[in-house]
Amino acid sequence: MTSHQHAGVDRPPRSGGRRRRLARLPPALYRMGLGPVFGRRLLLLRHAGRDSGPDRRVALEVVAHDRGEGTWILASCHGPEAAWYRALRTRPKTTIQFGNRHYAVTAHFPSAEEGGEILARCAPARPRAARRLCASAGVDIADGGPDPYRRAGRRIPFVRLDAAPGQCVR
Repeated sequence: MTSHQHAGVDRPPRSGGRRRRLARLPPALYRMGLGPVFGRRLLLLRHAGRDSGPDRRVALEVVAHDRGEGTWILASCHGPEAAWYRALRTRPKTTIQFGNRHYAVTAHFPSAEEGGEILARCAPARPRAARRLCASAGVDIADGGPDPYRRAGRRIPFVRLDAAPGQCVR
C-alpha cells in the first residue's frame, strides 16, 4: 500500500512536508504578533471553514494596497476553487490583519476585464509577483508591454477588500 492509499481508498498524494510547513509559518508569525515583518507584502485573512466550520486564517500576498482608500487587492492563483476565495464568495464580510492592525472588510469581486487592468497597472511596481501571476495563468510575458499582463489578469480571480473609514478593529 502506498503512502497515499488507506484501506483501499485512493487519495491524492500530500504536498511536500517542507512546502506545507512554510505555508503555516506566516499565520504562526502573525499569531505571535510579528505581522509587521511582512511589511506590505502579506495580510492575514480570516474566513469560515467549509460548511460553517471553524474559523480559518490564511496569509495571502497583497497585489496592491491603497492606504488612503483602505483597500487591498488579492489574487487567487489557485483559481475560484481556492478555499479562502469560495469562503469570501459565500460570506464577503470578514476581518484581516495587516501588520499589527485588524480591519473589518468587505470583499468585492472585480470582473475579468477589471482583473486585466489591475494586473497591468500593478506589474511595474511588483514585477516578480506579476511574473508569478502570469505563470500561474499560463501566459508568456516574453513579448513585454502591458498586454500579456492584461491577458493573465483576465484569467485570474481577483478580490478587492474594502475597509470603511475608521474600521480598524484594534
